[in-house]
Amino acid sequence: MLILNKQTRAKRHLDNLTFIPQAVEKVDFLTSSTEFKQHILALIKQAKFRIYLTALYFEKDEAGQEILDALYQAKLANPQLEIKILVDWHRAQRGRIGEATQSSNADWYTQMREQYALPTEQEIAFYGVPVNKREIFGVLHLKGFVFDDTLLYSGASINNVYLQQFERYRYDRYHQIENKALADSWVNFIQQNILSNPAVNRLDQANRPKTIGIRPLVKAFRKELSQQEYRFNGQSMDNEQLMLSPLVGLGRKNPLNKTIEALFFQVQQKLTICTPYFNFPRSINQRIEWLLENGKQIEIIVGDKTANDFFTPPEEKFTMASALPYLYEKNLRAFTKKFDHYIQNGQLTIRLWKDGKNSYHLKGVWIDERYILLTGNNLNPRAWKLDAENAVLISDPKGELSEKAQGELAQIRTHTTVLTHYSDLEELKDYPEKVKKLLKKFGRVKLDKIVKMLL
Repeated sequence: MLILNKQTRAKRHLDNLTFIPQAVEKVDFLTSSTEFKQHILALIKQAKFRIYLTALYFEKDEAGQEILDALYQAKLANPQLEIKILVDWHRAQRGRIGEATQSSNADWYTQMREQYALPTEQEIAFYGVPVNKREIFGVLHLKGFVFDDTLLYSGASINNVYLQQFERYRYDRYHQIENKALADSWVNFIQQNILSNPAVNRLDQANRPKTIGIRPLVKAFRKELSQQEYRFNGQSMDNEQLMLSPLVGLGRKNPLNKTIEALFFQVQQKLTICTPYFNFPRSINQRIEWLLENGKQIEIIVGDKTANDFFTPPEEKFTMASALPYLYEKNLRAFTKKFDHYIQNGQLTIRLWKDGKNSYHLKGVWIDERYILLTGNNLNPRAWKLDAENAVLISDPKGELSEKAQGELAQIRTHTTVLTHYSDLEELKDYPEKVKKLLKKFGRVKLDKIVKMLL
């Protein structure tokens, strides 16, 4: 009876979502990081009236410089073009984890603003969005680049590996959707709920406020942001046409989390999940178990530990973050051991992605050929409770995007191997000595559980 009630509530939740009709031919599935970069540059050049970029970070490196130069060239060619870039407040003012900090991304934004010296009303504006008082307790994980009436959506940020500036790449999903109502809802959300808030400040100014000085504002901003949603003139889900629903979530039991959980109860035949960090929230684990018990097919595509962006080769400097890929593999081994019966009977397929020294950053959910979720949400406890996340839910009742979606999944599977047994995975005794020592210490003081909640 309890499950029946949950199923009923899940169906009701989806029925209550508001959707936007979408033309099939105006949805493109991009296949690679290089294609993603090409589309960014092309869309910058084509933009006539607005560019709004939202990402975790916009890195000071060769790829970042190329994109920023393209933005400035577009601005010089069309001074009325509105360009606003939103990144995480904390991340922009520090270096990468484990690396010595020289000058920050925010310092670079300031240098570029001073170098181009545009009139104040024509400046390209970089904004820092503080989702919590400390980075570890929440970051800006909202995604989406708006160019006029086009949304380019990916979990990727702007840097050398995400855009494959050189040989290495970080693999993500990339989708281009032309839809004025969708693009307007994205921009309106940013303008009304983020840029208008006093906790959000320009990063490209030398006199940036100190975080400690805006902490009360940040606390209030987080609470306000957690109560907001994308607003647009939409309609209920129609079983006769392709439709989109933009979603946003921050904090426990937010609408995005509820939608993802509700989608799991819609599976008729098969659920497919991509996640870079194998660390599902309890509610997702429970739904996976329920689906397996009810005879459904599940495919999970996860990165090999060496394809994790925190992975450190043995010859490089070891940091605490270097242990994370091993912690995720430990989770995966426990999961596959628990559900080994379903692996053996063919119901559960787990694929490990690995392609040389490249890394894996994919996330998303496919429900049969009926629903597709585009999201930057890592489907982990951190995404569920701490970070600001968003998504686009695609309702495809007639399977009009089925061929493109299956093509995307086939591409994702290219560099994967199927786990046949939990013993295919390494365990603690196989790990480098420094990793073993740290994981044992985590286990002794129960710190592994805290780490899993935060990272």
